[in-house]
Order: sequence, then structure tokens, then C-alpha cells
Amino acid sequence: MRKSIPKKRELVPDPKFQDTLVTRFVNSLMLDGKKSVALQVFYDAIAIVDEKAGEEENGLDVFKKALNNICPPVEVKSRRVGGSTFQIPIEVRPKRKLALGITWMILYARKRNDKSMARKLAAEIIAGAKEEGAAYKKKEDTLRMAEANKAFSHFRF
Repeated sequence: MRKSIPKKRELVPDPKFQDTLVTRFVNSLMLDGKKSVALQVFYDAIAIVDEKAGEEENGLDVFKKALNNICPPVEVKSRRVGGSTFQIPIEVRPKRKLALGITWMILYARKRNDKSMARKLAAEIIAGAKEEGAAYKKKEDTLRMAEANKAFSHFRF
């Protein structure tokens, strides 16, 4: 018999914005358990976004908009059918959608060329809000791949 599914832990909202989404993002951004460093990087990035966005939007709203733009609605999964492997498009669950968006944003922010991680992250957030940048391109590529393999969707599991 299978074991019971573990309960999802409740996230504590971050100290500045009182938002659990920020906590989730900072937990993904964190390296070697240094949460205070990750929090400071995130807050600095939001401050930079705040300066560049101007008066019409605040930094946190731009961040949420960018994350929504980066989150993919569908993805492809490999499935073996009759000796050959097919890429099957599958709708993404809301929590996984958010996890993928966060992961891609952090990954492509780290790959950017800039002085500090805060600047890199700010640049990726601004690019995501404008529907451009590497993380948004990753989402578009995923959508394109799912669209190309729509014919195999009847193999869905």
C-alpha cells in the first residue's frame, strides 16, 4: 500500500511586502541556505525596478506581471508508444506553472552579463514585464513545441 501524501507546508510571508509569492521566489533564489542574502538581492532588484518603472507602477507589481508573462500554460512530456518516443503536450498545473516561471527567471537572470545579481534580476524582471528576454523566449519555445506536437495529444496519460 502507498504511503500517505505529505501535507504542503505553509509559507511565511516575507517581512517587507507580506507576500508568500516573494517568499517562494526568495527560497528558489537562495544558495547554500543564505536566505538573508537572497532577500537582500531580491529587495535591491525590486528597488532598481521601482526606479526604472517610474511612478505609474511599483516594483512588486512589475515583478508579478513579469512572472505571469513567463509562466507557461502548456509543456511537453516524453512518452514511449510502440517503440518510439513522442513529445506530448500537457496542461501545466498552477503550482508547477509558477515553479517553472520562477526557475526560468532565476536561471536566465544568473546567465545575464551585469555587475551584481540584483541588477541581473532587475533586468530580467523588466524584460519579462515587457514580454521579452530569455525567460520569456523559453516560454515561447515551450508553447511552440507544444503546438508542433499537438497531433500527439491523443497519447495523453
